Amino acid sequence: MITFVKHFSSGHPDSFINNMVSKYGRIGIYKSHLFGSPGIIVCDADLIMSVLTDEETYKFSYPKSTVELLKYKRYWNFSRKEHLLFRRIISSLTMNNNSLENYLSSIEDVMIKSLEGFASMNHPIELLKDMKNISFKVIVGIFMGSCDPQFITKIGNSFTLMHKALFCMPINLPGFAFRRGLIAREKLAKLVKPIVKERRLMVRNGDKKNLLDILLQVNEDGWNPDDDDIIQMLIAMVLAGHETTAHGMMWSIIYLTQNPHIMKKAKEEQEEIIKARQGTKKKLSFEEIKKMVYLSQIIDETLRHISLTFALFRETTRDVNINGYIIPKGWKVLPWLKAMHKDPTHYSNPDEFNPSRWNDHNTKNGTFIPFGVGNRLCPGNNLAKIEIYVFLHHFILNYK
Repeated sequence: MITFVKHFSSGHPDSFINNMVSKYGRIGIYKSHLFGSPGIIVCDADLIMSVLTDEETYKFSYPKSTVELLKYKRYWNFSRKEHLLFRRIISSLTMNNNSLENYLSSIEDVMIKSLEGFASMNHPIELLKDMKNISFKVIVGIFMGSCDPQFITKIGNSFTLMHKALFCMPINLPGFAFRRGLIAREKLAKLVKPIVKERRLMVRNGDKKNLLDILLQVNEDGWNPDDDDIIQMLIAMVLAGHETTAHGMMWSIIYLTQNPHIMKKAKEEQEEIIKARQGTKKKLSFEEIKKMVYLSQIIDETLRHISLTFALFRETTRDVNINGYIIPKGWKVLPWLKAMHKDPTHYSNPDEFNPSRWNDHNTKNGTFIPFGVGNRLCPGNNLAKIEIYVFLHHFILNYK
């Protein structure tokens, strides 16, 4: 764990797994002891797919700090049936094209106003912090129907403290990140509670327009979450959704700035899309986003490089044989997506930022899974990509 923290704090997080590869070879499976548990790290694409798609042998199992901070305990023990129901509810807003199209205009408004605000400043902006603020405005509006600036500011710092504590050692003492994360979570619960109560009254009157409204009316197969359950679910989903999207937007800007020839080509594509518009139309449409072929490649290449989550977390439910190694019941299994996305077996010159690699790249099944795979595929992946599309569209056209 000390080695892991050292490498991830150094600014070169890939060096942790690269050192294992250099020492033991590209065998795709390594033994370690992370987050207080013995386990294995899996980097081979075929092994990763077998782990992520076999829920009977490898159950969902995150570190204690993550489970304690994301307080809705039942989520960690959902049956397959309950999990599918939960996914269906989230996906109704975040993966359905009709639903996303309804939010496209409001997402674009947030992006335009944010960029105009940055441009009007006479001092530098803190890029990641401000990308988080943008993503907050979008996801809070879709999930809770609230975009009040004061509310956004209040919850922003608390979410940052929670995120820093997600993968720390669970030491609940003053001065430690875990304690700060727990305090931030309780503060968030108090801020969200009156919104939940207010929306419950409105839903009774037939006003239903966001995820919170849908959760307030769930009563299916014995699953009827109360207000506290809903509050904790909302906190967990906003935490997961805004952080990953903010990092995606930030790194996209960095890679475009470092590669002016890529920026130039991307701008030419966006200008062609604007020229092809009919009449006085000014708003982006889904049809236009579908035409952003090169921008899509830039986003995929960014996601390959950064891997929104360095690893996923599973636990063996029985002794299991993996490539001749017996992994005992109860050991952690960490599919290390970051290593797999940089594997030269699948990607030539993997450290090079090259969107054009996707022109004729026949991606082997399981070698590009930035949002996971199978039943645990991130239900907000389409929403995250739409946010990045819209943000980059306006950034590339009008700013540098």
